Amino acid sequence: MLCYLLGLLVFTLWMLYSVSDYRRRRLLYSKWRRLIRWEFWPMAAFYPPVVIYAILLGLRYRCLTLFTLANPGMAHAGIAMMSKSDILNGFQKREQHVAVFTVISSELSLDERQAQLNHFMQSRQLDYPVVLKPDYGERGVGAGIIRTQEEAREYLLGSSEAIIAQEYVAGEEFGVFYMRRPSEDRGRVWSITAKCPTVVVGDGARCLERLILDDERAVCMAGFFLKKFANRLEEIVPKGELFLLAELGTHSRGALLLDAGEQWSEEMERAIDEMSRSYAGFFLGRYDIRVENVNTFKKGEGFKVLELNGVLSEPTHMYDPKHSLLYAWRTMFRLWSEIFKIGAENRDLGGKPSSFNELFELVREFKSQEKYEV
Repeated sequence: MLCYLLGLLVFTLWMLYSVSDYRRRRLLYSKWRRLIRWEFWPMAAFYPPVVIYAILLGLRYRCLTLFTLANPGMAHAGIAMMSKSDILNGFQKREQHVAVFTVISSELSLDERQAQLNHFMQSRQLDYPVVLKPDYGERGVGAGIIRTQEEAREYLLGSSEAIIAQEYVAGEEFGVFYMRRPSEDRGRVWSITAKCPTVVVGDGARCLERLILDDERAVCMAGFFLKKFANRLEEIVPKGELFLLAELGTHSRGALLLDAGEQWSEEMERAIDEMSRSYAGFFLGRYDIRVENVNTFKKGEGFKVLELNGVLSEPTHMYDPKHSLLYAWRTMFRLWSEIFKIGAENRDLGGKPSSFNELFELVREFKSQEKYEV
């Protein structure tokens, strides 16, 4: 194994320096960085130990699908293919802390969808920007911050599925992972992640493509960013100007995720627990939240929930570059241990887990879903 890794290193270094074209050389460097930094690994590379551990837990609890009882209030515990709007509507107390939204049907014509969006914004006294995203979607695919009516029409034209239109909430974004066993009087905030946008700074000389390739963070996502901004790569970014590459707080879309456990407070945890208890049958998952002011958020105030993710959501603080692969695996093992404990308690209360046939059908439906990229 050691010889193989040394050989791979030598080969990669040779490739880097044998390629004369700067762009190709930096793209090779990007691939190397994604290879040695586990946070960029594909799911098929990271998850096998987690899957094996989950199977062992299933054998221990005598039910491989027991994890689907972690959130009885969500279909299949919120694994996938669950309506974002249905989840947000599950909160009994949502007016204060849920970003306002509406669902735009896929059955309407383009003009009718545009009219519904306009009516929603006018009735809620909203201006652009506004967030548009699929009602059924994963990992930020298809989500976009829309800044003009022309952009909105272009988005609606390109998408053939039900869309959520949601108010744009300014401020910092956090991922807050919550869990509570049915037997516990109070839940706990287990993970807090600061979701930082990826930016490059112009110098008045280099074009956008060069800025992306030169930046040590952006180059790791160079393939994605170069495709996303294909029509603007030759632009010269003015000196000192920040060019936003990734505004959405999703790692697979380019965001930098940092462990923000120091932001925890008793008041914040109490507010998240109170909100979570207003959702019947919810015990574990990650909130995607925007806050106007971090200090206000620590007091349990001034936050808006953008989404709530179910049992397959991750405690994303583990993606902080300072954390090791072993740390991430330990975190996931601890999470899945808790998932099965919650499922076992809900089974004792009379819950019935999903069947394998139901899960296979869910996977089939997910794979067949049309994915629109902004």
